[in-house]
Amino acid sequence: MIAIPQSAHFAEPLPLASGASLRAYDLAYETYGALNAAKSNAILICHALNASHHVAGVYENEPDNLGWWDNMVGPGKPVDTDKFFVIGVNNLGSCFGSTGPLSINPDSGTPYGADFPLVTVEDWVDSHLRLVERLGIDKLAAVMGGSLGGMQAMCWSYRYPARLANALVIAAAPNLSAQNIAFNEVARQAIMSDPAFHGGAFASHHVKPRDGLTVARMIGHITYISDDQMESKFGRGLREGKNFSFAPEFQIESYLRYQGEKFSEYYDANTYLRVTKALDYYDPALDHGGDLAKALAPATARFLVISFTTDWRFSPARSREIVKALLHNKKNVTYAEVDAPHGHDAFLLDDPRYLGVVRAFLSRVAA
Repeated sequence: MIAIPQSAHFAEPLPLASGASLRAYDLAYETYGALNAAKSNAILICHALNASHHVAGVYENEPDNLGWWDNMVGPGKPVDTDKFFVIGVNNLGSCFGSTGPLSINPDSGTPYGADFPLVTVEDWVDSHLRLVERLGIDKLAAVMGGSLGGMQAMCWSYRYPARLANALVIAAAPNLSAQNIAFNEVARQAIMSDPAFHGGAFASHHVKPRDGLTVARMIGHITYISDDQMESKFGRGLREGKNFSFAPEFQIESYLRYQGEKFSEYYDANTYLRVTKALDYYDPALDHGGDLAKALAPATARFLVISFTTDWRFSPARSREIVKALLHNKKNVTYAEVDAPHGHDAFLLDDPRYLGVVRAFLSRVAA
């Protein structure tokens, strides 16, 4: 499947939760499949921390650049593009085409950099709605995503209940635990403590805080993999025996270093700070006295909530909190807890039971 990147420009200002606003912005997106005559078969896919609008397929001139959820989306796949019109959108503040810290600030004529405002999950959903309206769609067949993308799907369900029929919330949580906020803060400090960061103005110094980004990615990557998976894949294996130095000796050290350095080449430090902060801020129950059931009460969509047994970052217990709140409101909810060994990353992988649950749910939606 050939993917074609697109961009939509919005001239109307977007007010943000912080009190700031973007007076104009662009959203990068891709679409797959065809919109039916009734415009009733659209599915919006929201991405997680370091992903983008490139959900599936490859680019004609980049045959190795496979979409991050290509195992999920495509002809005959669980999100079947022979039946659905699928929209992949890149969030504001990203570094993959939507307006973000790397974009030109119209007020200064230079890149936003550290001046790009903090954005929230709610801000993203508000901007997504404008894109959906631009595409002529009044109501989405579904909004879906994993991890931070699942939080966006959940936000859609109560913020714009009349605009979607189904919500697929995968490997997500109703808010971050203190431990998760702590992981994000350590990662941010690694970036901001890098001498090359320059308070976020590193571009004007013609440098990049690669060391900080490398460490941030290493910290994050540890939390995405289960202990069992890490043990079975790497164990205590040494690359070439002990060398009595601080260079990578164990295979897991080498793997984490490789993942971190690769990440630091393509990701933007200011984007990382903002996306992780949006994760920290998300808490729909906060404005309802901590009552998640009250927060989700406006939702009218049917829900599919999926968790993975070895996901210790967004554990099944957190998904069950969402299910309990929905059931309290007598919402239509299906819950699947998949016994998978992969940890948080399981939502990206090819577990046949997981993919089968999504396929079955969306088959009913298509029918």
